[in-house]
Amino acid sequence: MATVIAKPEAIAPEPKRRFTWPRGSRLGRLIVVLNVVALAIVIVGALILNELRNGLVNARIDSLSTQGELIANVIDQSATVGEPEPALDPYTASQIFQLLFIPRSQRARLFDAQGKALADSFVVADRVDWKVLPPARKPDQKDDDARTTPDRAAKAKRAQEALANEIAQAMRGRTVAGTRIAENGERVVSVSIPIQHVKAVLGVLTLEASDVDEIIAAQRKALLPFIAVAMLAILTSSVLLHRLIAVPVLRLARAADHVRLQGARAISLPDLSERKDELGDLSRSLEDMTHSLSERMDAIERFAADVAHEIKNPLTSIRSAIETLDLVTEPAARARLLAILQNDVNRLDRLVTDISNASRLDAELSREHPKALDLGRLLTEVVSLYENQWRPGDAPGSVRVSLSLADPSQPAIILGRETPIGQVFRNLIDNARSFSPADGEVRVTLSRTRGGLIAAVEDDGPGMPPENLETIFERFYTSRPKGRAFGGNSGLGLSIARQIVETHGGTVHAENRKDANGAVVGARFVVELPDARE
Repeated sequence: MATVIAKPEAIAPEPKRRFTWPRGSRLGRLIVVLNVVALAIVIVGALILNELRNGLVNARIDSLSTQGELIANVIDQSATVGEPEPALDPYTASQIFQLLFIPRSQRARLFDAQGKALADSFVVADRVDWKVLPPARKPDQKDDDARTTPDRAAKAKRAQEALANEIAQAMRGRTVAGTRIAENGERVVSVSIPIQHVKAVLGVLTLEASDVDEIIAAQRKALLPFIAVAMLAILTSSVLLHRLIAVPVLRLARAADHVRLQGARAISLPDLSERKDELGDLSRSLEDMTHSLSERMDAIERFAADVAHEIKNPLTSIRSAIETLDLVTEPAARARLLAILQNDVNRLDRLVTDISNASRLDAELSREHPKALDLGRLLTEVVSLYENQWRPGDAPGSVRVSLSLADPSQPAIILGRETPIGQVFRNLIDNARSFSPADGEVRVTLSRTRGGLIAAVEDDGPGMPPENLETIFERFYTSRPKGRAFGGNSGLGLSIARQIVETHGGTVHAENRKDANGAVVGARFVVELPDARE
């Protein structure tokens, strides 16, 4: 048996696969689940904290609104003058504004109906904004503040515009609440409440809380545990994937490299057979593959030894005949030696041809894909070739080949390759004809059994010794009755037939035909192949 590596063009391209959930893949499910869990932790944490942040900001707005409405009502009741057109007394409103307690984390400002500032809690409390001065610069060092001053001025202008827009909206008689950037660059929660007397808007009270950044910082700090858990999940999944996939694959690769570099016949694989995932399947497949390759290499060695032995016999005969030819002067003896040479050359040619056919058998079986085949039609075509060659009285063409089908109307469908299956029955028929007497008959029958099809080839020859019923399927085995020409067969036909049949999932065996008295009246070769319709 020869080892054949299929050419790239002989391998059918794999069909394009759409993305599907790895239902049969444990490793695939593990990878997907671990990564989804890590991502879900971050998403859930962000959603929870976003809701928490919104809740904190809304709670701050409610608190400022309640506080501002109270202050606005006090100012309205105490500082409103004029009838029937009410107005806000700036002096009284400022005095009341000074008496109210404004927390240090908040800033309150009072504006009249024209948007003019009347009072500011930062001014009333004599609050001074301070910050740490930068280190003294060297004489040749450029002033960074000079470069940043225009930016600060632009930001302060945008902050003033945002405040003016908020006051303008509150002048329309509705409370305005939200977050914005203050003049100092801080993010603040701001509530602007109109001071109304009945329906007349007398001014606007603005309350600002500058602890939004602290809320956001607390939110980010609260997000850290979720990030840590997500990182831990990702790290754990990475370690698991490394231990479960990368390390075993690396061990398998090193084992394969050991075979390649050391020239070892067997491969010592890591013990992964107990795993129920793809790596366990891969390990078992590699073990089966290396075992099959080892058996294939043993078969190749035996085949090479058998070939060398079979070729050596005709070569030895040819050498002896050539050495003797120069010593023989008698024409009849020389003619006999030349006949021996011719016979040995023919035998050697036939042997090389059969060896070549046997070595190409694996490649032919791998290139041709099995397909539905009507065995009855194939046998009809094979037998018709012999019927056309039949000549009565002219051995071996005098041996007739006939075919009998159990039910010609019903197709006998098998899953196989037409050319190799045809070669099986040609080999069996040729073998039967070589053992049949002149004007004999080789009968081919096809019948159906439960789950299979049986094709038999019978002859009227001398039969086979019972101890050789299995030996005849070995390579280069020949057993001829007395009187038969030696070297007429290579001994590979039956071996090739069995190999092809077993490749198609069938069996072939030989048996002797006997009459009513138990005497051997011929041989029968029985081929059983699975029915493709069962």
